[in-house]
Amino acid sequence: MYAHSSIHSHLLTRSLKTMPGLTLGDTIPNLEVDTTHGKIKLHDYIGDTWVILFSHPADFTPVCTTELSIMAAYAEEFHKRGVKLLGLSCDDVQSHAEWTKDVEAYGQSKVTYPIIADPERKIFRELNMVDPDEKDPNGNQLPSRALHIVGPDKKIKLSFLYPGCAGRNMDEVVRVLDSLQKASKHKVATPCNWKPGDKVVISPSVSDEEAKKMFPQGFETVDLPSKKGYLRFTTV
Repeated sequence: MYAHSSIHSHLLTRSLKTMPGLTLGDTIPNLEVDTTHGKIKLHDYIGDTWVILFSHPADFTPVCTTELSIMAAYAEEFHKRGVKLLGLSCDDVQSHAEWTKDVEAYGQSKVTYPIIADPERKIFRELNMVDPDEKDPNGNQLPSRALHIVGPDKKIKLSFLYPGCAGRNMDEVVRVLDSLQKASKHKVATPCNWKPGDKVVISPSVSDEEAKKMFPQGFETVDLPSKKGYLRFTTV
């Protein structure tokens, strides 16, 4: 009995260690964090809006400085979509405040969003933002260049994970945000290379009869060899 219990415990521990971290569909933990705007609780900050939570390996680093400045420049575009921004780096609040001066000088845009401080390097692990290769001079792990788009239900709707050496494309962040918001409002999905203004595809869960009611503007069914009629385009 004891041996069986020990084996079960060992397997459970090994399973927990190998399980993936926070991912699509998971609820963001309601952490209380220190930021450049004071203490916040993540769920309170999200409220009933969308949030883009993005991490950076370290303050005063070149790629991160360009990214924060671009985020600041795009802040109005995100605001139009009802989206809040929230940065994270593993340095303290004072370091963030000094770094922000460089960011604003480089990008010529004011940083209006809070940046989480994580000097004890705990928060970015809980948020699944760990870079497996990047380490500081002391051998400590650093955050990856991660970005989670979180919905009003506090769940992760999309996640980008870049290595420290590759800067993100903010136009793509805006594009997929538009896609997610459109999909959440209508029973549609966006096809490959979709951009705002393009046609969308109707979800396979919607029958043709339902589609006629939901999309009075009409829809086009692509004639494919399978004759299954599943590829239907419309405008919303």
